[in-house]
Amino acid sequence: MKEWLFHCRTKRVAPTLALSLYFAATSGPALADTVSGPEGEIEITAITHNGAQLVHGDLVVIVDPWGAMGLEGLQTADLVLVTDNPGHHLDPEAIAALSDDDTIVVMPANSRQRLPRGMVLENGAEITLSGVRIEAVAAYDIIPGAPEHPKGDANGYVVTLGGLRFFFAGVTECVDEVKALRGIDVAFMPMNIPVGRMTPAAAAQCARLLDPDVIYLYHYDQGYARRVANPDAPAITLAGGMTIAESLARFEQELDGSGIEVRRGDFYPPLP
Repeated sequence: MKEWLFHCRTKRVAPTLALSLYFAATSGPALADTVSGPEGEIEITAITHNGAQLVHGDLVVIVDPWGAMGLEGLQTADLVLVTDNPGHHLDPEAIAALSDDDTIVVMPANSRQRLPRGMVLENGAEITLSGVRIEAVAAYDIIPGAPEHPKGDANGYVVTLGGLRFFFAGVTECVDEVKALRGIDVAFMPMNIPVGRMTPAAAAQCARLLDPDVIYLYHYDQGYARRVANPDAPAITLAGGMTIAESLARFEQELDGSGIEVRRGDFYPPLP
């Protein structure tokens, strides 16, 4: 039991950065993990499909909150980061529910029309807010075809919190701006993006380049996202005819021997 509760890594991690993992029930169905850095523990809670909450002491950072399956277990945010403008990334009602008068919302320019109160951060820009360093990273397609994610339109983010660097890729392929990142401790990576983008092999290759200590896959079940709005939505065929479960297993197989810890966050709670 002790070994399970305190799983310490040796790859590129000093003793003060040893990562520990536990699964604890929150006030709702969401589950929380923790990582420990030089400035204490950071709690990570998955949000449906493509979001996450980071809590370090009294600081709360939330990325892409989507309220389709409720917001239980989430707190009032000091910072909300929006990666793109579709509803499952930019949910104004969820953002309002998780905000107070002091909450700062950061977003790409494509979100301005739907969220006038937000602060725009362009690709490549950096800013420190509430003591948290935020770097906006370009998120876009390499393989052409709809749905399109053009260069300069959306953001990923590197968030420095508690002495650790968290990378939220948003919806992107492994573009040059992502490949150039260094010193990432925890990464959130999309997979199974339509038109054969970010297959398990491609996502794993990108993960090896980033070389984080921990990686979460998110935004990997597009069919689930469609069924939230329409239970009769047709199934989506993945590259190679894999199921979602098979794609997750393939990704993990591709990372065998890498020293990267793969965690399966609770991004897809059961649909009603």
